[in-house]
Amino acid sequence: MTGRYGDLDYPTWAKRGTLLGLCLFAAGALGELAAHAMGLQLPAWEATLLFDAEVVGVALLLFSPLVFGLLLPLTE
Repeated sequence: MTGRYGDLDYPTWAKRGTLLGLCLFAAGALGELAAHAMGLQLPAWEATLLFDAEVVGVALLLFSPLVFGLLLPLTE
């Protein structure tokens, strides 16, 4: 039987969203650290891209388990 939001596998969505957030954060943080460790001057768009990857990664890391692990299963 499908639920209110279709046939979603909430634990899988929560785990994958959390993993995606962690990977985005790690890519942004490691990119900035590597550039500064090598003494490279990043253009403004690259610094913004890496910073935004960190911010979106943290947001996904925090909200993915809450939305797919708690909120959506409770509203079905």
